[in-house]
Amino acid sequence: MNGQKMKLGTREITTIGMLGAIATILMLFEIPLPFAPPFYEIDFSEVPVLIGCFAMGPLAGALIEFVKILLNFIINGTATAGVGEIANFCIGCAFCLPAGLIYCKKKTKKGAILSLAIGTLVMTFLGCFINAYIMLPTYAKAFQMPLDAIVEMGTKVNAGITDLFTFVMFAVVPFNLLKGILVSIVVLLIYKKISPIIKRH
Repeated sequence: MNGQKMKLGTREITTIGMLGAIATILMLFEIPLPFAPPFYEIDFSEVPVLIGCFAMGPLAGALIEFVKILLNFIINGTATAGVGEIANFCIGCAFCLPAGLIYCKKKTKKGAILSLAIGTLVMTFLGCFINAYIMLPTYAKAFQMPLDAIVEMGTKVNAGITDLFTFVMFAVVPFNLLKGILVSIVVLLIYKKISPIIKRH
C-alpha cells in the first residue's frame, strides 16, 4: 500500500473507520494537568490517527481524525456549535499530516522520530493561534463569560498566567508539547508491532 497514493477501497475504509472508533474511545480517557486549567486534559486519541498515517499515508490520517471528531460529536454533542470540534480537527491534522508526509518519504526509525518531532512542533505552533483566536474566544462566548474569566482560571493554577499571551505560553504551549511527546513515545513503541496487522486488514 503506497503511503502517497492511497486508494480508498473497502479494506482501507474499514480500517479508517476502525481506527477512528478506537480514537473516539481513547478521547474519553483524559488526564488532567497541574499547570493548566481543568478543560485542558491530555488523551491518547492521536495514537490511532498517527498509526493510520504511517501505515496508509497522511490522507488516511486526516480521515481517521475526521471520523474521531464526528463520532465524538455524535456521542457527546457540542457546547460550541461545532467550532471547538473544527478547531480540534485542525490541531489534530497539524500533528498527523506533517508527520505522515515526512514518514512516507523516510520510512526508518530516524524518519519516524523526525516526523513525530516536526508534527509536535507544528501542532504546538498552530495550536497557539487556534487557541488564542478561535477556541478560547468561542468557549468564552458559548459559556457566556468574559475571556478574562478563562485567563483567571489559568492564573489559579499558574500565577505566571496574567493575560491571553501568558495563558498561551504557559498553558497551551506546554500542553501541546507534552501531548505530542507522550503520543509520539507510544506510537514509536507500538507501531512496528501493529502495522503488519493493519496492512493485512
